[in-house]
Amino acid sequence: MTNFLSDKEKKVSRDFEKNGFVVKDISNQEYLKKIRKIFINSIKKNIKINTEFNNDESLLNFIHKKIKPNKLNSFRMNIINQINKNKDVRKLYYQVSREYLDILIGNELAMQLRINLSIQLPNDNSSLLPLHSDVWSGDSPYEMVAWLPLVDCYKTKAMYILPPNKYKKLKKIFISGKNTSSSKIFSKIKKDLKWINIKFGQVLLFNQCLPHGNVVNREKETRWSLNCRFKSVFSPYKDKKIGEFFEPISLRKISQLAINYKLPEIK
Repeated sequence: MTNFLSDKEKKVSRDFEKNGFVVKDISNQEYLKKIRKIFINSIKKNIKINTEFNNDESLLNFIHKKIKPNKLNSFRMNIINQINKNKDVRKLYYQVSREYLDILIGNELAMQLRINLSIQLPNDNSSLLPLHSDVWSGDSPYEMVAWLPLVDCYKTKAMYILPPNKYKKLKKIFISGKNTSSSKIFSKIKKDLKWINIKFGQVLLFNQCLPHGNVVNREKETRWSLNCRFKSVFSPYKDKKIGEFFEPISLRKISQLAINYKLPEIK
């Protein structure tokens, strides 16, 4: 196959294929700071903050001092609803991810209509995402997840993914017909999982066809991470349709003209 990609594009593509993900520094940190500030403002609308936090990073990392697990989901949903009413958030999110979305997907994209938020308090088991692959539940394999941390994420404060070279082992487990519950599969492949450490200021793009998830956060800080799906606008869709779940965000002019073009009628 002919390949006219640049050396940088080829390297990013190879790394993504080999590891199932890439973690990259965000070129324009101002966009990222704007996103985090929007979240900080939303938090302050939902809970009373005095002087117990030194800065925005401290507020996010130690929000568990103000939010108890039984109040977490309602707090999180309030934040999500407020954030998704802000017309700037999705555009900013696209901009911080754009450099590598263009390389790995292309530049005519459809984007998820709503940004998702994950908050994991220390030692809280109410916000777990067990081992899963998004395509197992109706997502298209043409989709990619851009995962954006608002704080440094490491060890159990981060997420894990099964590397591509370990996927054959998972297939054998399925073929055997045994141990097919999520927890049993996890125990079988636990030592093969790759934990993704990522800092605030970086973006993670990963192959959501590969099994991934998280565990109870055993660190002393709260995890805040955002996720949003992107795909080539003209690639196949499954359960999540364009107009319902996805929206075109970067159609080029020839595509717009072609969509509206009609052949002249001959009478």
